[in-house]
Amino acid sequence: MNYKYFPHTQDDLQAMFERVGIDGLDALYAQIPENIRFRGDYQLPSEMSEMEVRDTFEKLGSQNRTLTCFGGMGVYDHYTPSVIPQLLQRSEFLTSYTPYQAEISQGTLHYIFEYQSMMAELTGMDVSNASMYDGTTAAAEAMMMAVAAGKKQNKVLVSACIDPKTRRVLDTYALHQGIELVTIPAENGVTSISNLKSQLSNLDGVAGVMVQQPNMYGIVEDFTGFAEACHEKKALFIMDSVIADLAVLRTPGEWGADIACGDAQSLGIPMQFGGPYVGYMCCTEKLIRKMPGRIVGMTRDNRGQRAFVLTLQAREQHIRRQKATSNICSNQSLMALFVTIYCSLMGKQGLKEAAQMSYAGAHYLCDELMKTGKFRLVYEQPFFNEFYVKYGGDADALYQRFTDAGFMGGVRLDDGIVFAVTEKRTKEEIDNLVKVAVSC
Repeated sequence: MNYKYFPHTQDDLQAMFERVGIDGLDALYAQIPENIRFRGDYQLPSEMSEMEVRDTFEKLGSQNRTLTCFGGMGVYDHYTPSVIPQLLQRSEFLTSYTPYQAEISQGTLHYIFEYQSMMAELTGMDVSNASMYDGTTAAAEAMMMAVAAGKKQNKVLVSACIDPKTRRVLDTYALHQGIELVTIPAENGVTSISNLKSQLSNLDGVAGVMVQQPNMYGIVEDFTGFAEACHEKKALFIMDSVIADLAVLRTPGEWGADIACGDAQSLGIPMQFGGPYVGYMCCTEKLIRKMPGRIVGMTRDNRGQRAFVLTLQAREQHIRRQKATSNICSNQSLMALFVTIYCSLMGKQGLKEAAQMSYAGAHYLCDELMKTGKFRLVYEQPFFNEFYVKYGGDADALYQRFTDAGFMGGVRLDDGIVFAVTEKRTKEEIDNLVKVAVSC
């Protein structure tokens, strides 16, 4: 019997060496510098039974310490309905990859279509794709999309209030794409529209302007006049948003945005030590042919039944990659399904209630911290479920006290802390966090 998944035998290896004309593995890897080659033994355990393997991983898992999370800045501890993982584990979902053959991929294409419909509705935009890996790369793709649409324009203005993680990814992509990023300064914790207008007037070749809602400080910005200022100079207006917040906040479409992007992790995807997540991207109809990745459309077959197909996919996307608008041609399909099931279960009212509970909890925590006299809001601006504060004492000692008490006490930003609250945080948990802060 041919055990095709077993490792190669020495005879197999020798036959391959002879075929390619080398003496052994050392010759195969001769180009790798000696100082980075591993010469030791792998620390692999001996063979185990199934029960022993399970016990081993139970012991490893028990070393993790779960903290009650009051951190955010792009990753949020939202509730995950228990039915979602059960549905995801169905074999037709878990093992599916890319739906090139529409006739045998109707289930996958159907839920991608529903995902796109939900993203378009949440953002208030005309069309959505389904191929972004996470929020930061979605922002980078939006940046490149603006430059592609602007033809010879290669500058993108980026708000100083955008998440630092996103900005670092933008810098990396821009470096290798010949894109020049220019920062829009902030005033009192929000993007300065006067500085934006000044830069749009004084700089040539501006393809797009990118802002974030809510911004990295948790502030809900007023973008009145931003879209008009951008469009007057033929630049695209890009909004990066926490999409769960759009259940109650004004949508990018309502602000006049041309492209909406961000991470959909806030729609019930567990934090999972940093991933996998799923980015989203939506745009106006006139930009649809510049949108990267996968777009699923609905049609009718020869029997008049509803059918789903990949549409508007340029061949360069897959085979002439140097000509492609983007090199993204795979997608986070399983995570897109996760978000689709979550939104279906929650419904419009459920999404609004979760957002409202997060808002109420954050404002309660902020009020209680202010009462201690040890904290102050850095910016007196409206915020949603995150807020940025300075601590009057030793911030390092405070953070350690939070950890010792079982809390992830916010995210450190410069010399302050950004606290976030979701619908999962109870009044008791919030009160206990405040008690720890008071005792420090």
